[in-house]
Amino acid sequence: MSTVRDTLMKMYEAMYEHFGPQNWWPGDGELEIVIGAVLTQNTNWTNVERAIENLRRENLIDIEKLYKINRERLAELIRPAGYFNIKAKRLKNLITYLWENYQGELDKFFSLSVEQMREELLSVSGIGRETADDIILYAANKQTFVIDAYTWRIAHRHMLIEYDADYEAIKELFESNLDADVKLFNEYHALLVATGKNYCKRKKPICEKCPLNKFEHNPEPPEEM
Repeated sequence: MSTVRDTLMKMYEAMYEHFGPQNWWPGDGELEIVIGAVLTQNTNWTNVERAIENLRRENLIDIEKLYKINRERLAELIRPAGYFNIKAKRLKNLITYLWENYQGELDKFFSLSVEQMREELLSVSGIGRETADDIILYAANKQTFVIDAYTWRIAHRHMLIEYDADYEAIKELFESNLDADVKLFNEYHALLVATGKNYCKRKKPICEKCPLNKFEHNPEPPEEM
């Protein structure tokens, strides 16, 4: 009888064979990844890239400069990412925290334990669990599993979790059944995103072509988180 661990690894292998390595996170350096993690909420990556390119053009991929820039000007530069006023506020809150507590030195912040880093990130207004875990996994290169809408959807459709499982419960499902390996967590999450975008769509899943089709599933999960 297959265990949850066996099932998760077989799903990983099926996705990897189908898509190949994803080489995530798309970003040039740790700070770009941090910025991208904030901007990517509720938009697609193409829009985030346009926003980051605006910041690059203004030579603003720099914590001190982002700390000093006027929030309204920052909002205008990141407009392509959508919800730009809200995201400018969130990004300024995070940059301010890093500047005032760590002198803008990401290496110093990233030297914290995963637990301490996550606690501090979640204390910053506007930084949620997915964004915090994105930063820890992809920028700090530390072990934490990111849960997004795609992961939530796939876990529910494949009946890996209970109906009412929340973010932390789904995170625990993966972390307790996979080897604690940064590269595995990175690749697994990226493959889940690729599967969700291409096949496990919210309204009209393309189950027959999905690399996970051979695993037990129900294409009608409850409302998403």
